[in-house]
This record gives sequence, structure tokens and C-alpha cells, in this order.
Amino acid sequence: MKDDHILSIRGGVIGSITSESSSEEKFQNQTLRPILKIQNDLLLLVFKNYITKQKVDFAALSPEKKMQFIENAIQRDIKFRNSLKGMIIGFFTLLEYEEYILNSSNLNKRMMNLLIERYKSQIQII
Repeated sequence: MKDDHILSIRGGVIGSITSESSSEEKFQNQTLRPILKIQNDLLLLVFKNYITKQKVDFAALSPEKKMQFIENAIQRDIKFRNSLKGMIIGFFTLLEYEEYILNSSNLNKRMMNLLIERYKSQIQII
């Protein structure tokens, strides 16, 4: 029941899935991308709050430094990264979570890389 609600809120697949797609690629396009899309506003707000708490004048940084800051925040601040992961995993169905735990390391990398790219592509909003 809850899983049906989650899936209806998230919408469909984002990206293409073919017979050659790996299980990780399928998971990325069926699960991760739709979740990142629906959680986008919250994820942006969380990142803005992170910048404030770090006391960084983000607006004053050069574009290259902004990109570097985004990568470092997600790759090096484990507490922050785990918080972001929780916001994404919270939108998994039970089956998706079971699939996730079988390959969590690689899926975490995909998840964080997608999130980094999403932040970078919206840097003007941040």
C-alpha cells in the first residue's frame, strides 16, 4: 500500500532502459532519478542550509570553487552525505531497498554523483 503511494508520487522512469542496461543503470533510472527529481527543492534547501552552517560566502566563490565546494561537501562530509542519502532512501519501496542493500556501495556512488551533477546544474539557484 505505502509502496504504491510512493511510486505514484515519484512518477515514471527518467532516462532510457534497454535490454543491455545493467541492474545499476536500471535502478538509477527507475528509482534514483525520479526520487532526486521529486526531492529537488528539499535537497536544494538542505544544501543552502549546509552552506550557511559552514559559514561560507558561496556567492563570492568563483564558479570553479563553487563546483569544488559541492563535490567536497558531498564526498568528504560523511554526516552531510548520510543525511542526503537518508532523504533519498526514504523514498525507496521495500523491493527497491532490498535491491539497494545487495549493491549499496556502487549505488551510493551513483546516487551521490547524480546529486553532485544536479547541484552543479542548478548552481545559479544556490
